[in-house]
Amino acid sequence: MDDRSNPFLEPSPLPYRLPLFGLVRPEHYREAIEAGMREQRAEVEAIVTDAAPPSFENTLVALERSGVLLRRVLPVFANASSADANDELDALEAELAPKLAAHRDAIRLDPRLFARIGVLHGLRGELDLDPDEAYLLDRTYTEALLAGAGLDADGRGRLTELNERLSALTTAFQQDLLADTNDLALHLTDEAELDGLDAGARSAAREAARSRDLDGWLITLVLPTGQPALAALTRPDVRDRLLAASMARGSRGGAHDTRAGLLEIVRLRAERAKLLGFPDHAAAVTAGETAGSPDAVAALLDELAPPATRNVARERADLAARAAAAGARSPVAADWAFLAEQVRAERHDVDLAALRPYFELDRVLVDGVFHAAGLLYGLRFTRRDDLVGYHPDTRVHEVFEHDGSPVGLYLFDPYTRDSKRGGAWMSALVDQSELTGDLPVVVNNMNIPKPAAGEPTLLTFDETETLFHEFGHALHGLLARVRYPSQAGTNVFRDFVELPSQVNELWVLRPEVLGHYAVHHETGERMPQELADRLIAARGFNQGFETAEYLAAAVLDQAWHRLGAEDEEVTDVAAFEHAALAAAGLDDPLVPPRYSSTYFAHVFAGGYDAGYYSYIWSEVPGADVMEWFERNGGATRENGDRYRREVLEPGGSRDPGESIRGLLGREPSIDALLRRRGLA
Repeated sequence: MDDRSNPFLEPSPLPYRLPLFGLVRPEHYREAIEAGMREQRAEVEAIVTDAAPPSFENTLVALERSGVLLRRVLPVFANASSADANDELDALEAELAPKLAAHRDAIRLDPRLFARIGVLHGLRGELDLDPDEAYLLDRTYTEALLAGAGLDADGRGRLTELNERLSALTTAFQQDLLADTNDLALHLTDEAELDGLDAGARSAAREAARSRDLDGWLITLVLPTGQPALAALTRPDVRDRLLAASMARGSRGGAHDTRAGLLEIVRLRAERAKLLGFPDHAAAVTAGETAGSPDAVAALLDELAPPATRNVARERADLAARAAAAGARSPVAADWAFLAEQVRAERHDVDLAALRPYFELDRVLVDGVFHAAGLLYGLRFTRRDDLVGYHPDTRVHEVFEHDGSPVGLYLFDPYTRDSKRGGAWMSALVDQSELTGDLPVVVNNMNIPKPAAGEPTLLTFDETETLFHEFGHALHGLLARVRYPSQAGTNVFRDFVELPSQVNELWVLRPEVLGHYAVHHETGERMPQELADRLIAARGFNQGFETAEYLAAAVLDQAWHRLGAEDEEVTDVAAFEHAALAAAGLDDPLVPPRYSSTYFAHVFAGGYDAGYYSYIWSEVPGADVMEWFERNGGATRENGDRYRREVLEPGGSRDPGESIRGLLGREPSIDALLRRRGLA
């Protein structure tokens, strides 16, 4: 029986439908999700049994209106599972994942619903639809086909079984990875081992140890292979231990080893692709993206790999010379970041570690990220301490247009904790939709080490850039203005979704923004212009390494997902990785992939399966857009309004190619990307 104290069963009375986090208990999720599934199935049953001929209103719009309770609870549950999990939530997620997969399939594979959509699609030229309606119809039909709606009953049954099992496996991968990442944090008890870390990093390591009731210091692991502390730690043995811990995740045997799970994921995805009529999972995925085919993806990766590896060779020679001059060992992978920072300092007179006092978190957020949004879009941000987030570290801001009209809510959860998965991301708790009358509520999550109480949070340059990046996603969620919920915000092609976030990175070093937020947290002095100029001049430094480590991960993702159901089953993860990287010319022991398979959450748990290429794919138009901004004067309202109108506001209501052509007046070119990464 429904518990009317369940805060999800009725719309939230809070501004913008912000969830009543203070009232939520774990049992509320199960009750609301199960009730939501029942309600939506009844709503869809009413659609498919409607005696009236199919119309856009009684089929597509009715489908968009369905599932209100699920839309209310599922984003909150997903956020809790990712940002503040516990054993109870983990168990509940594992229990519900296959049920939710079956629920989704029961709707999208319903032959009666597909028949109605097919009738409308066949009549689309006669329906007098608005552009966003026509696009909704076309995408709904195409996505239903790609999901398997055209299969016979046996095929649909097997597809549902595969999807249920895959949902359970990807959930387990994420949970095992988080547990192993926490377990492999580097515990140090000799202060001499911290040599090279600044006071802020030491404070965060001390606080991390204290939070686990440990003596000494704890260097927690971020999601990628490369750990930030590798750039600062002076002792090679400590760097070796830290990198070894990072690369060991998911591959040590025991309860949290991810290898068996990922191999089963790969095998089942290949079987599903064959069932759907595709040679492999990569083909099934890219058929529904802007890339169109794995061959198009391979062509881009193949074009970028040779110049990236040429740059790596030059960078490696510089590091070897630096190590020899210092009487240090011949460089290994754990030394790259440490030596690269020394070369950067020598060549460009820029010490990234010394910049941290200029990147205090609150100032970066308010005087940097928010300031840029004000210059470009006229947005204003007001802290709402009267509104409660889902965790004490979460900050809530209300967002307004320049004229005071409401935009939505922005939640920011900056700090790492054992209950939060690695990485940084954006998610929407409430989607904007004219149909439902909702304005957006979006969240940015990061994993910044938390210093002791009373001490400032000083960001690395990489963390500063990541905050701007993730806020680009948040802007996409906040500023999209669409009719239908399924087209809201970041509900766009996966290989386009990264463009707004990449473009927002431009403002990190633009003078009209950098000069406003890069202020020394103790002296109040702005970053000297000559230092800012050197930082900008060094922007392309180490791009060979950064491009190659990314490409290696993208190649691994494609290699796993171009395995067909008929291919010989892989049993050795490490051997497969080595062979795939060697075939691409990216098997450099000094440049390990940004993510190795056993901790590649993006593709085995995070929805980027066969899609990790999308970062570089969307950077092709993204770099072109950045150059467009720079040619036209930078962060001006005129530029921002045009970019907002053409790229952000349409959300998923039109083809992204139309948005890019509308902004640039032409097709994008790869030349801007090559210039930006120093690969031209």
